[in-house]
Amino acid sequence: MERKNKVFIATSLDGYIADKSGGIDWLHALPNPDNIDMGYSEFISQIDALVMGRKTFETVCRFDIDWPYQKPVFVLSNSLTAIPEKYKDKAVLIKGSLKEILEQIHAKGFYRLYIDGGRTIQSFLTEDLIDEMTITLIPYLLGGGIPLFTELPKRLDFECADSKIYLEKIVQNYFVRKR
Repeated sequence: MERKNKVFIATSLDGYIADKSGGIDWLHALPNPDNIDMGYSEFISQIDALVMGRKTFETVCRFDIDWPYQKPVFVLSNSLTAIPEKYKDKAVLIKGSLKEILEQIHAKGFYRLYIDGGRTIQSFLTEDLIDEMTITLIPYLLGGGIPLFTELPKRLDFECADSKIYLEKIVQNYFVRKR
């Protein structure tokens, strides 16, 4: 089975995934009367499982909605000791180095992974473990917040394989790692 680690995320024009207070309300500020999912359904149909950090997991748990994932969710955390009771059948806590974590997930039969959460994505990029990124640019400058990218030990080359415009305002780029 082909192993792929993929990112599907939105950022502000200045590269932030959350505002200065950690908020993400700005992601839904542009009118979307037809509830276009901007490729998310197609993306998630190609995924076996999700890997997210603790902060992203806790953010999702605070949403006033039903659990949004039908795929297995693995939560990376060095500080969380257990998944809250309400989510025990929805997510699994996993620890170790990223390579150990990937080995554990692959051993369970999950190979096409959705990597989500700022620090988690940054960690995977630091270890050159991201194969594809779909980055949706929301046309706002936040002026600060949680950045998608951070300093890397070396340059990583990606190429833009596709680009789409949604709602006549939002640009989505699909990048593939050049190896």
